[in-house]
Formats: sequence, C-alpha cells, structure tokens
Amino acid sequence: MAEGLGRPGRVAVPRDRENDYSREAAAMRREFAQEHTGAALEHVGSYSFDPAVLAGNIEHFVGVAQVPIGLAGPLLVNGEHAQGEFYVPLATAEGTLVASYNRGMRLLHEAGGVTVTVMDDHMQRAPSFIFPSAREARDFDGWLDEHFDEIKAAAETTTSTGRLQEIERYSAGRMLYTRFNYTTGDAAGQNLTGKATQEACRWIRANNDTIEHHFLESNFATDKKSSTVNMLHTRGKRVIAEATVPNELFQRVMRSDSRLMYRARQISNLGGFMAGVNNNGAHSANGITAMFIATGQDAANVAESSAAYVYAELRDNGDYYFSITIPSLIVATYGGGTGLPTQRECLELMDCYGAGKVRKLTEIVAATVLCGELSLGSAIVAEEWVDAHDAYGRNRP
Repeated sequence: MAEGLGRPGRVAVPRDRENDYSREAAAMRREFAQEHTGAALEHVGSYSFDPAVLAGNIEHFVGVAQVPIGLAGPLLVNGEHAQGEFYVPLATAEGTLVASYNRGMRLLHEAGGVTVTVMDDHMQRAPSFIFPSAREARDFDGWLDEHFDEIKAAAETTTSTGRLQEIERYSAGRMLYTRFNYTTGDAAGQNLTGKATQEACRWIRANNDTIEHHFLESNFATDKKSSTVNMLHTRGKRVIAEATVPNELFQRVMRSDSRLMYRARQISNLGGFMAGVNNNGAHSANGITAMFIATGQDAANVAESSAAYVYAELRDNGDYYFSITIPSLIVATYGGGTGLPTQRECLELMDCYGAGKVRKLTEIVAATVLCGELSLGSAIVAEEWVDAHDAYGRNRP
C-alpha cells in the first residue's frame, strides 16, 4: 500500500509500507517524479540488480547514477598486504583522469613499483563532558585512566570487531573533550564507534557523579571534515606510499626532468603554504574519489581522506625520491556500500572484497594516488597539462 501523506501543501515522496525495496516501488517513485517535475528518469531506472539488496543503504530508491568506470594499470605495489600487479577501477566523468593515472602507473612500474606502508589505524568518536568547574574536569582526566579497562569492556560489548585502544583528552574551560580511538576491522567504523562509545558513556555516567552533562559527539572527531588533529593523530588509516624514479625514466616516459620536477615541487610547496592548504600535493582527491565511487566507500569521507603530506628529494645522481603520506584514509572492504553488486565487483577486481582485505585496499589506494601525483606533476612541468585536457577531456568542440 503506497504512502505519501504529509502536511497540507506538502506532497511527500511515496513509499510502499509492505515492500519499499522492489522494482515496483522504484517505478512508482519515478512516475511520481515525472508527474511533479516533468523529468523522465529513463536511464536512472535502468539497473541490473534486485532492489531488495539495498535495505540499509538507501531510502526512497528510484534507480542508479551510472558513472563511467575506467581501468588503469597494471599498478605494481610493493606493500605488506598488497603485493604484485593490480588493475584499478576508477569511476569518473572527468576526461584525462584515467589516462593520467595509467601513465603514472607505467612510470612507477618501470621504476620498480610503489612501496606502501600502513603506519596506524584508528577510528574515533569524540564525546565531551561538562563539569561544574575546571577542577572536576581535571580530576575526571585521571579518573579515565583509573577506569580505562571497565570503559573498554563496556564499549566492546556492542561490537565483535571493534577494539578501544585509547582515550585522548583535551581540556578547555570546564569541559573535557575526548577522542575514543578504536580499531574497526574491515569496516570503516563510524557507526561502530558511535554505538560503542554510547555504551561507554552510559557506563561512565553511571559510575561518575561529577559530570553535569555530556554529548556523544563534540565535533572533535571532525567526521567528514579535514582537520589538523586527524592529520597528526590519524583517522582511518595512516599510510605512506613512496618510490624512487631515475631521471632517465622521467625523460623517456614523461618527457620531463627530475631536476625541474624538484624545482616545481619547491614552488608548489610555497604556493600551498601561502594559500593555507591542507595538502601540498597536486590532486589526491581525484584518484581517491574515483576509487571510492567504484568500490562503494562513503564518498563524503574524501573530505578527510584526500588530505596529504608530499615530500620529495633530488638525489645526487639525479634520481627523484617522492612520497605521499595520507593520514586519514577511511576505507572498508566489508559493510556499507562495499557489498552492493557493482561495487563488490570492483573490489573483487583487486581481490579486496571481504574480511581481512582492508589494509590491502589501503595500500592500493595510496599507491594509485602516488602515481597520479607524479603524472600530473610531470604534465605541468612538460607543459602538456592543458593540451591533454583539450585532446581527451571536457574541452571538446
């Protein structure tokens, strides 16, 4: 039975109370949209999977956004979890993007591959606690140390995979801001940490009567926002990708030069510093977004995940060492959108679907980003950037 009731004057999107995840329910909403807007959703309504699989992933389902997927590779990764060659799916509508990453992958394949290291792994929820004065807040800081084991036990009653590692504390006025740091297995973990921290806060409130009030999230986890605290302390995976490229390869493959690349890197560092950026690299958001869409990640996490530190060295022999540190890469190989049919296929393409694969995916994403940084940097140095967009991109006549 369709439902579309609301206040007078407001026409709600219809729902089917008995089975809202069906082709019929989706068609009903497309007809509703056409009736009220005049737009026919012919392509939106063309999809291959059963809408029944979407419960928990979408509401008011009408169809799909078909984003083109290109394949780049082979990407040669020398990781601790990802080892060997991979072909990387990139979902994008930006011309030249796949070609650019593919070119960077060729360069680094000939250079011996990308070495990738996962340095840390944390997901946060950040409750704040309010006290009568700063003195009670100071005492609570010590109380958390004394009762960490009980707090950890309470939090972990809600999850089979999440583990509370530590509680950071930051005082201001009569508040104590905290960051509950968890490992979350193969899930991204935002919902997991919320549920676990809520249970931990219930235990804390039941056992500490000095707290006037608390908020489960104080904005100190900076969910879906880049921040200095997460760049320094990690949110998601902290991962470093690095490679050393001989000058001969820059000249032959990229028509550029390692010395000019290094000089451009210095100019870029200063320009970024002057602009106040959170990323002194070129375009990490491009590759990360394209991989996130293809593999069913939460695309809004690009806000945090694309922040990066780039470091380069020009060696005495002309070799160019280049690294990118991504301090807040939030990825999953289980849960969320990763199990949807097309997204699962893209993960399976890299052998990254399911349990035990999240660090492998982390390393592949970071290696891909490094390839894109060197490719775009070379195109700028060789003055091929605009020409490439004219030839392959959106500036077509």
